[in-house]
Formats: sequence, C-alpha cells, structure tokens
Amino acid sequence: MKKVLTALALACAGALPAVAQELPVIRAAVLKIGTVNWELDTIVAQGFDRAHGFRLEMVPYADNGATRIAVEGGAADMAVADWIWVARQRAAGMDYVVVPYSRAVGGLLVPEGSAAETLADLAGGQIGIAGGPLDKSWLILRAYAQQEYGMDLAAETEQVFGAPPLIFKAGLSGDYAGAVNFWHFLAKMKAAGMRELISVATASEALGLDPDVPLLGYYFKGDFLAAHEGLAQAFYEASRDAKAALSSQDAAWEALRPQMNAADEAEFAALRADWIAGIPARGPVDGAAADRLLALMAELGGADLVGQADHLPEGLFAEVR
Repeated sequence: MKKVLTALALACAGALPAVAQELPVIRAAVLKIGTVNWELDTIVAQGFDRAHGFRLEMVPYADNGATRIAVEGGAADMAVADWIWVARQRAAGMDYVVVPYSRAVGGLLVPEGSAAETLADLAGGQIGIAGGPLDKSWLILRAYAQQEYGMDLAAETEQVFGAPPLIFKAGLSGDYAGAVNFWHFLAKMKAAGMRELISVATASEALGLDPDVPLLGYYFKGDFLAAHEGLAQAFYEASRDAKAALSSQDAAWEALRPQMNAADEAEFAALRADWIAGIPARGPVDGAAADRLLALMAELGGADLVGQADHLPEGLFAEVR
C-alpha cells in the first residue's frame, strides 16, 4: 500500500507543472516604470492570477505607443489606456474590450503660498499642462471654468505643454500659476507643498458627469477574450483582490517601494493615498454616465480626440460584476 501511495504522490506531483502550463496566459504590455505595474506586480506576487485560473506575464515597453502596437500586433494581449481612446479605436473597427481599472485623474495645483482661490484667479498667468491641448483633464477644467465663471480658460491664460517630468519640475519651482499633470506627479507635487485648487472629479460633478466612472481601463482584443470564456471576469477578480490587498496591507506597499521612485516618506504616503483614492467601486461601468463623458469630450475635442466615437460604442466595456 505504501508503494502505491508513493507512486500516486509522484504522479500527482509530476502532473502539477502540466496543469500550470494549461492555464491561459495574459501578456500585459506595460511601461517599464508605469504605475499600473504596482497592481499587476501585486497580482503576481500574491498569486491572485493563478487563484483565478490564469497566469499573468508582464512585458515591459519604453512608451505608450509601443504598448499599443504590441497589443495590435499580437505581441501582447492587454495594455492600459483611457477608455475614450479605446472607444475611438473601437469606433474605427478595432475589436477592443475594456475591463475597468482606475478613476485617478488628478486636478490643477497651485504653488504653495498662491492667493488663487478659483480658476478665475489664474487669468493672465501661465498654466503648465502635461500632454497637449486635448488632454482630457484640461478639457474638463476648461468646460468647468466656462460654466462657473463664464471664463475661456484657454484664451485668458497662457498654456505651456510639456512632458510630465518637466511640468513637475517647473511647477515645484513656481514657474506656473497652476499645473495640470498625471496623478502620480500631482501626488508628489502635493507632498512638496503645492495645493490643489480644484480636482477633475469636482469639476466633472459640477458639469453633470459622474466622477466615479473609471477613466482608465485594461483593454483586450475581443477575440482573445472570446477564445477564453470567463477570462475577463477572472482578470477582474484578480485586479479587485490586488486592490483589496493594497488598500489594507502595509507589506504590499513595502514590496512596491523600490519601483515607486518616492524621494521621501511624504511622497510615498501621498502616492499610496492617491492610488487608493482612485480605486473605482466594484461592478460594471455605468454606460449612460460614460456616454455623457464621451459626448462632452466629443464636443470639446472634436474628431481630433474621439474620432468617429460620437457615442459609446456597443460592447466597449466587459460585462464584469
């Protein structure tokens, strides 16, 4: 009997690698220093991928353009983007499907000691903006200024567009009356003493939009998800598990500290707090609310921003629960 049990144990042990190899693999195209790595690394480190029946592999790239080419060309199965960009691609014929990720979108900061109390107080000053004139946060702030103060924010201020690190450095140096940047740079800027004049969430709500609609999502090719039934929900479960871990475990953040590039404890704490603040509520994306946001982006940015996506493309969001 002992020999039989031993043989069975060896047979089971030998079968384990084969079972592991049979799990579907999701290849995630990521930026080498992207903040999405924090969640994805947590998924892998804590085994949430295997717990939900798949294996996650991260494939690093130098820039966002390269991650998009990787997904389109089949070198990767998934990447992160704002869903408005994905809607544009889907309206143009690309079969992309979005799984919600984050609603972290930032706001406009002013230097420490600034007397500004509203956007109207920035008239005549310079505003540093990460990205270009079609940056979505900037467009929402423009619409808010027009509604609340009858102010054409673009006409009544001077905009300086630049890469996020440049806006970060110049903003801390006090070169701008206000600065709009990506959320993680804004977290560091607040940790250094800059003050949030208005958040994009507050502006969105004033415009009748739902600030809880997550702007960022993981997008997959539809045929990839169709070939792996239930994989969208499985990945979503792993994502939610990672969010829960990062909302409650100091150790999970300590594991990420080396890649967070935090200069000090204040930056580390700000990055952690703002990442957690960007976690969307569990459940499917509100299609009607998303459609209202897309309509505003189409109105403000036109075809240069949304392409042919003048309404929410059917099937854009995965039916996660």
